[in-house]
Amino acid sequence: MRVLSIASTGMMAQQLNVEVISNNIANINTTSYKRARAEFQDLMYQSERRQGSQSTDAGTIVPTGIEVGLGVRAAAVNRINTNGNLTSTGNELDVAIEGRGYFNVRLPGGDTAYTRAGSFKLSPEGTIVNADGYPIMPEVTVPQGTREIAISKSGEVQAYVDGQAKPRTLGQMVMTVFVNDSGLEALGDNLYRATPASGEPQDGAAGQAGFGTIRQKYLESSNVNVVQEITELISAQRAYEMNAKAVEAGDQMASTLSNMR
Repeated sequence: MRVLSIASTGMMAQQLNVEVISNNIANINTTSYKRARAEFQDLMYQSERRQGSQSTDAGTIVPTGIEVGLGVRAAAVNRINTNGNLTSTGNELDVAIEGRGYFNVRLPGGDTAYTRAGSFKLSPEGTIVNADGYPIMPEVTVPQGTREIAISKSGEVQAYVDGQAKPRTLGQMVMTVFVNDSGLEALGDNLYRATPASGEPQDGAAGQAGFGTIRQKYLESSNVNVVQEITELISAQRAYEMNAKAVEAGDQMASTLSNMR
């Protein structure tokens, strides 16, 4: 009886769907988090009467046939890369990206990771780092005696140092874009890594063609919509319950057949 296996694939699919939705809701306050959406495909079909085949010697054609699907499977968990709202923080080391792009961060092993979470800090040496202490690339070091840091829309970092009338240019924040943002591998900690699916990283300055601009003293919020997530959660829960009912019905039918024998 195929109903048991078919309905079980539906239950597993909706379980994954609920897990993805719950992760979205859990990260509603995570800086620059991008909501995910589970996508599904129907499984292969068993053909019991093929459409287009001849039904008589006179050459009449079967118009529709009989095909029975074998269930559903998860095809992808797609990341929705729309921009979140910008929130003013007043912190001069908080920066948000308006538009496309990622900041570069050097991992302890020397590899480069990418992030849109611009809640940067200063290390004990004065280097601009992320929340985990990983420096941005190329490194920017703030000198002692700095009373104010200014970051332009193009990513140029300047410092106003005590005793100096003019600001000192410290460096340039490099931004990176990808052909397929959804192909990036999520590492956790608001970090991503390039993969063959994302395409080669393309570096440039903020404000150039194809690159977003930088807003100092702002952070990008997550793009999770609570109402939408709750609605999809209820829908997934109902779909799970219906598949469970199908399993129950299939079990009762199998029990009836067994009793008849």
